Amino acid sequence: MTDLNLDPVQLDRYSRHVIMDDVGPEGQRDLLDAAVLVIGAGGLGSPAIQYLAAAGVGRVGIADDDVVERSNLQRQVIHGDADVGRPKVDSAADFVEQLNPDVDVETHETRVTSENVDALLDEYDLVVDGSDNFRTRYLVNDACTLGGVPFTHGAVFQFEGQITTFPADDDAPCYRCLFPEAPPAGTVPDCETTGVLGVLPGTVGSLQATEAIKLLLGKGDPLEGRLVVYDAMELSFETAEFEKNPDCPVCGDDPAIASVADVEYDERCAIGR
Repeated sequence: MTDLNLDPVQLDRYSRHVIMDDVGPEGQRDLLDAAVLVIGAGGLGSPAIQYLAAAGVGRVGIADDDVVERSNLQRQVIHGDADVGRPKVDSAADFVEQLNPDVDVETHETRVTSENVDALLDEYDLVVDGSDNFRTRYLVNDACTLGGVPFTHGAVFQFEGQITTFPADDDAPCYRCLFPEAPPAGTVPDCETTGVLGVLPGTVGSLQATEAIKLLLGKGDPLEGRLVVYDAMELSFETAEFEKNPDCPVCGDDPAIASVADVEYDERCAIGR
């Protein structure tokens, strides 16, 4: 089997991967055989989608129920002015098609909910969570943790971003170990009301794509139990370590959450009673 069935065009396209000892033709074949779901085709999802596709991840799912608005274009770089008013999943799919014909894009023009999340996750090896609200973040955490699906989390605010990774390891903490429940509604302003530096999601989303590719290749150390906080004003990175919480309701010693149906995903994302 020559070059693990990479054809001449692929050998050229991915040559800078193929010559790397930690990737090589075997690793590139693994990427081409992989399937990643990106939740959100906005500020974080845009660079993640771009770099996953460029790297040759063979199947990329994109879940988003929004349309492109002109105010998105300052940071959501896979969409253009001509896409205003189009579903983001369609605009994103066209972008990927132009970038890399090796990639099959699966569009899910829907909001990720407790009713559809398990079916979505069943189709993918890994999730990149580029959502912009706590409800979806907790839902993704609970579904991925219960389903054994690794995922990487990112968030941005004005000049600051954060990223961490949850590799679906029984001994690893989950998002609820770090943030047991969402803050009260209205206490954390969003980008729509306070703004965000346009390039900031590009940095954080690219790091999410980096973490995803490392997990798919089985190389390097993922950000398990480590939250990286990026300050664009100071151009600095700080790392805060966190541990698995034995009292965590989803991954602890006596979990109270056995299904996403056990949780009301609104405001505090607390366990249903």
